[in-house]
Amino acid sequence: MAEPHQIQLKDHPKGISTLFLTEMWERLSFYGMRAILVLYLVGSLGLTDKDAGIIYGYYTSFVYLTPVIGGYITDRFLSYRFAIYLGSILMLFGHLSLAISKLEFFYLGLFLIAVGNGFFKPTISTIFGRLYLEKPNLRDSGFTIFYMGINLGGLLGPIIAGSLGEKVDWHLGFLSAGVGMAIGILVFYFGSHSLPSFVWKKETKDKQKQTSEVSVSLPSKGSNQSPPTFGNAQVHQEVFAKVSLIGLLSFFSIFFWMAFEQMGTSLNLFALRHTDRSFFGWEVPASLLQSLNPLMILVFGPMVSGLWMHLAQSKKNPNPILKFVISLVLLGIGFLVMVFAAREAETGVSVSLLFLVSVYFWNTVSELCLSPVGLSFVSKMAPVRFASLLMGIWFLSTAFGHYAAGILSGYQKEWGSMVHFYGFFVLVSWFAALVLYGIYLWKRKTIERLLLDAT
Repeated sequence: MAEPHQIQLKDHPKGISTLFLTEMWERLSFYGMRAILVLYLVGSLGLTDKDAGIIYGYYTSFVYLTPVIGGYITDRFLSYRFAIYLGSILMLFGHLSLAISKLEFFYLGLFLIAVGNGFFKPTISTIFGRLYLEKPNLRDSGFTIFYMGINLGGLLGPIIAGSLGEKVDWHLGFLSAGVGMAIGILVFYFGSHSLPSFVWKKETKDKQKQTSEVSVSLPSKGSNQSPPTFGNAQVHQEVFAKVSLIGLLSFFSIFFWMAFEQMGTSLNLFALRHTDRSFFGWEVPASLLQSLNPLMILVFGPMVSGLWMHLAQSKKNPNPILKFVISLVLLGIGFLVMVFAAREAETGVSVSLLFLVSVYFWNTVSELCLSPVGLSFVSKMAPVRFASLLMGIWFLSTAFGHYAAGILSGYQKEWGSMVHFYGFFVLVSWFAALVLYGIYLWKRKTIERLLLDAT
């Protein structure tokens, strides 16, 4: 196996650049639109924070629900290529609908983007993974590159759509997101021929069945062979324990996303209303701050990954449960900073931009301790028979978290004080961390044995 520092881009499968750029342009359009969504709802449509939060919550939760349905439909009825085109075109029409200044087209646009994402997102990730069927030792490195493409799009989208939407015209901002989606379709159309043919071929049902079955060898009747020490009952107990552990972390991830997604809602509005955004005589658009998170991921992601590798070499790398606990603690620190910012803002002054920069820093480090860790954990821990279902449950928990984030964001003005509002997320994050850590200590031996078996 090649050492990480010896791996070069030319070693990766042909076609990686096509999928990298396709995903980058799609994420540019998605995060560009997301950056101005709540600002448009309250600034142009005149909705209350509460109503805007409800719409945001429904939309973002639907975005994470549709991949479960779209992935199921694609696996059984559609070709991978058709699913990518279908999802891309639906999202393109969705962004173009948002560019039309009529309310019915606005809601149609949100619906089309969410449905299109359901076909596009799981399929392109599947295709990217299949690129490495013949080079499995490079898969982790490849997905790191793919993740960089996602965050590069997330960095550029708010800069382009946010600047146009806030400074020129909201619908021009939405249109720019549509242009990004159109470029992504063209990149895929002209570049997909470079992908090897085997990535488009699905496994046969017989092969899927064989790989999904858990078989236990039992002695025949009358045989002198000793009974196995790992019988059917123990198999079911092991499966139940693994599924329960995935369910546990999926549940606690709801508390993370519920707070983290305030970046697109209440923190976005705080930036608009209560933050001094002047920078050398230029007023930074509030939506532009949505680029801080992907920028910090690009900067700090390799550092956090390197830290885990360093700790692993000395056998001090925290297990996924403890990383979740750390994530929730760091998340609470970020919102504690917001408590101080809110206290200053309620005196009537515009607070320093550094407050939000600090909040986004803590949120980003928290994300790096939970989101990629959770995905890796589910993929390794899930019994093969239930792998897709359990990954779906993980994304469903993300959907629940986004829905709760949108609903709660509307109460920023209704809790009597923004200090109380942001303090709520501090208490919830730290309480969730404490409970999860308590469960870990209670079932430590069982959890560590399951984690060891999964490695």
